[in-house]
Amino acid sequence: MTNYQTYLIDLDGTMYRGKEKIPEAQDFVNRLNAKNIQYYFLTNNSTKTPQQVADNLMNNHQITATADQVITPSLATAGYVENMFEDDVSNHSAYVIGEFGLKSAIFGTGIKLDEVNPDVVIVGLDYDVTYHKFEMATLAIKRGAFFIGTNADTNLPNERGLVPGAGSVISLVETAVQHKAKYIGKPEADIVDFAADMKGFDPKSAIMVGDNYNTDIKCALNAGLDSLLVYTGVSTHADIDKETRKPTYQVESLTDWDV
Repeated sequence: MTNYQTYLIDLDGTMYRGKEKIPEAQDFVNRLNAKNIQYYFLTNNSTKTPQQVADNLMNNHQITATADQVITPSLATAGYVENMFEDDVSNHSAYVIGEFGLKSAIFGTGIKLDEVNPDVVIVGLDYDVTYHKFEMATLAIKRGAFFIGTNADTNLPNERGLVPGAGSVISLVETAVQHKAKYIGKPEADIVDFAADMKGFDPKSAIMVGDNYNTDIKCALNAGLDSLLVYTGVSTHADIDKETRKPTYQVESLTDWDV
């Protein structure tokens, strides 16, 4: 077992399930802190700001976290948008389907809002999504706007079960425009590259920790990282048995992992 310098830790299904605590998660993070091991929460949740994510971890799950330790697909998408254009991003426009976490990150770049003729359409999880929003996004993309999806998660694990994720929302737009979005979040390597650049860690000395093979583990594979799959969320033993490319390590719970 390698001594990893950086842990990239998923949230939903790994640190908690919705409002439900995963008791082993707090102990796992405490052990990382006790050994002064660097860790970041690499989430596919685009609805919350980093501060909101950290507050939830601290206040509701008693897991030590700061906003600086949270990497969201919203931040990574904003970073991607800032580098899309040859001139200043403030000369361009966007239409966004998503919650405050995504919109604050995107429009924090200085890009302007345009619902009709934007340069880019960005779609993430939106708890109040409507046909009108889908219509606006579809028409804008058909007019030539570049299409970005925050992340491909079809489902999210919470205390009620597996509920629709951002990928389910994005796929409706993909069906309407008849082409795929450019994805930024897990399982794409983009979000790891963004995190490494932003935080200054070496991906070769990092490990991805998560519960979902199709997002967390595939992200590690795509980015060339080792991975630790924990069976407290989405993926099951039967799911992993079908895969030819396995996680580097597998544990039933994070208690079974020696940091």
